[in-house]
Amino acid sequence: MAEASESGIRRTPLAERHREAGARMVEFAGFEMPVHYGSVMDEHRAVREAAGLFDVSHMGEIEIRGEEAAAFVDWLTPNDVRSLEPGRAHYSGLLTEEGTYIDDLLVYKFGGDRLLLVVNAANRGKDLDWILERAEGRSGVRVVDRSDELALLALQGPGAEEILEPLTDLDLDSLRYYRFREGSVHGREALVSRTGYTGEDGFEIYVGKEVAVDVWDALLSRGSAFDLVPAGLGARDTLRMEAGMALYGHELDEETTPWEAGLGWVVKLDGEPFVGREALVRQKEEGVQRRLIGFEVQGRGIARQDHRLLHGEEEVGRVTSGTFSPTFERALGMAYVSVEVAEAGTELEVEIRRRRSPVRLEKLPFYRRSKS
Repeated sequence: MAEASESGIRRTPLAERHREAGARMVEFAGFEMPVHYGSVMDEHRAVREAAGLFDVSHMGEIEIRGEEAAAFVDWLTPNDVRSLEPGRAHYSGLLTEEGTYIDDLLVYKFGGDRLLLVVNAANRGKDLDWILERAEGRSGVRVVDRSDELALLALQGPGAEEILEPLTDLDLDSLRYYRFREGSVHGREALVSRTGYTGEDGFEIYVGKEVAVDVWDALLSRGSAFDLVPAGLGARDTLRMEAGMALYGHELDEETTPWEAGLGWVVKLDGEPFVGREALVRQKEEGVQRRLIGFEVQGRGIARQDHRLLHGEEEVGRVTSGTFSPTFERALGMAYVSVEVAEAGTELEVEIRRRRSPVRLEKLPFYRRSKS
């Protein structure tokens, strides 16, 4: 199991490495995690320009096994699991019967009767209970929580492939986006996927917790010639926000549907029935009342979660995430606003500490990496 501190907060296998590197450690989702090692701005820019290495071992990994595993996960989630080829992954969600989010997650499909669900750290227990309840009585489905067996490292940035290539027996050049393979990294058994949460090219590397330190050290050693830096939760948040990626507890929750969040592309209404389908069909027919959109603060201050967006004296939305963007050097954010005003270019005001600042709505994402 994950090591626990005297306070009961759990630690990842890399906790000592973070402290040795001078990280500022904070409690996050029940884990002691590095928020930064020096400067969030520097770590953010390193990922955009070179590479960053994140410890995301707090995430949850739940295996679904058995002859009915694919059919079960297809029913449990709105995306089309049965069309996934072995070695491919996709983004999806766990939904309530009302079509709102229990969690968002990644689904990995292996050959045979095995899938892996990667869920958010804060929702690990809730998600596992939700899945176990729905698997009860299904003889062809076995649910295995592997969260405390595995460590997860995220190597992100334009230099990621060149850093990882000599350390693995996998052909990274042929490993396309949202594909994964099993092989080795630094001689240790690993699953490597070309996925990420930063808007950059990169890889997520799953290894046994007992070898996590060895793999972490090898990546940093190899990456030193390519300006690789360890990066914490602070940069992870600013990077994902520039890339318009939703974060559970901010853009997603049990009051929000994929249609509202701009994630309708994960919903396959023409496939097999799934949990929440009827509610999503109704909402699509009736239309949503609010939409997620980006914004730029044109006045002073940084908008934060739950700040009000105003059109005149009328509240038309609430901020879900806000930060100062190191890439664009301006204050950006995401918010749910009523459909009547949810168009790029619309000018509103945000209330920051009882003062109003003008904002302009923008399309998401703010940042797209060059594919050249």
